[in-house]
Amino acid sequence: MPSPLFADHSAQPSEPGAVDALISQTSRLRGEVDAVRRDAAAHDDDPRQRWQRALCDLAMRQLDDLRAQFGQLRDGAPAPAVLPAQPGPAPEDAAPEGGHPVYDGSFTADAGAAYGRPPARTGSLLTRVGSAEWNLLTDEVSWSEELFQIFGRSREQGPMSLDEMPTVVFSEDQPRLQTMVTDCLIDGKPIDGEFRIVRSDAKVRTVHMTGEPVLDADGCTASMWAVLRDVSELRRSERAVRESRDSLERSRHAERTERRVAVELQEAVLPPWRGSLRFAHDGPAPLDVAGRYFPAASTGLIGGDWYDALALPAGDALLTVGDLTGHGVAATSSMAMLLGALRGMAVAGIRPGALMGHLNQLLEGSGQPALGSAMCCRYDPVAQTLTWAQAGHPAPLLFRGGTGRPLRRPEGVLLGATTGASYGETQTPLRPGDVLVLHTDGLTRGANVLDDTGVGRLLALAPRLAEARDAQECLRSVLEEFGEEAREDDACVMVVRVGP
Repeated sequence: MPSPLFADHSAQPSEPGAVDALISQTSRLRGEVDAVRRDAAAHDDDPRQRWQRALCDLAMRQLDDLRAQFGQLRDGAPAPAVLPAQPGPAPEDAAPEGGHPVYDGSFTADAGAAYGRPPARTGSLLTRVGSAEWNLLTDEVSWSEELFQIFGRSREQGPMSLDEMPTVVFSEDQPRLQTMVTDCLIDGKPIDGEFRIVRSDAKVRTVHMTGEPVLDADGCTASMWAVLRDVSELRRSERAVRESRDSLERSRHAERTERRVAVELQEAVLPPWRGSLRFAHDGPAPLDVAGRYFPAASTGLIGGDWYDALALPAGDALLTVGDLTGHGVAATSSMAMLLGALRGMAVAGIRPGALMGHLNQLLEGSGQPALGSAMCCRYDPVAQTLTWAQAGHPAPLLFRGGTGRPLRRPEGVLLGATTGASYGETQTPLRPGDVLVLHTDGLTRGANVLDDTGVGRLLALAPRLAEARDAQECLRSVLEEFGEEAREDDACVMVVRVGP
């Protein structure tokens, strides 16, 4: 019963609907094979019909295996590719790369003439299927040529009797074989089970055996007839699928755990700024601050980006954003360490340029070496000046009167890049109503790192930021422009609006 279903399906369908169609086609074909099997069973006294029924049983098992693999493909589980029959004999103890033997629809081959079977084609599934009959009345044993190949036994050694069979079977599988044979010979039950054998060349094979008693005219068991299939490659394939699935599930669980820990650590460190950073009650007008973190689309792991705003004891305000290389718990924990040190030094009154130098030294000597970019600003609300330093970081964008521009950057290399690096400072006067946008480069960087169109898109928001009522509304405008993009790297942005 040749069918296009058994053609080469190594090019796996990518659409679930196509896979569902293959599953349905497999089920229909299985029903057709089952109908042929039932017809052969009606003439079971004919050895040729008996062999045809055995082949139908085998084909149905193969179709069940194929349907299960299609189901794994549809559900997204890793499954070995279904390979067409290859020319030449299959390796005795190595599975074909990526799969197991597939019934090719042909009953043509040279084995089994004793049972009226047509000859077998070299390399087809039939070379891995043999048959045997044990006559209880005459003690004669008849094996097909394929069975000698499966057991690694020469013709000169002759077929094995039922008493000899356990000598090549794994000790733990011997009770199973004994039970199957006893139930068949005494109770007339069909045989359907597997056991492992060790051949004379020390190679291990897994054999699936189906059999049944052959009754004489008085209804007594005269012989036992069986079909034995070498399923070693199939079992290896199934084991590889299980191990791949288990490995994938463990990997996914580890990723989910790492992401959860990284998110919890990040949320514990980064402030949820959605309001004003207030100074003394009788002091200057507050800074209105809003911030947001954007995870990368290409990875589920959290990175080392941060933003922060902090009212300092002297009445100033600390404003900072930064980005450490890497993702996951390691990057997030390094970010938390660096941000904690930054806050402590800022509270101690260390100026931005010197503070960048200390961070560089701290990152260089950490147990988890990394590179980072950062910007640290100190805002004096009385003088309304912004003193800031940077380490390989994009400059703040200043929006005033409906236009925007990047501030001129002082000198500063990436954190962790050079021992003993020094960092310059610069001052920028601010006015009431000014808006500062501080961000990491993941917000504006595209696939081409030299592309500066992202900064241009931010600056084009100037009219909208000028009309915004507060920092949160300014941030909303930024989110509408950049929030839905599939970013290659994580990013953060902080909007600071100077009060009137």
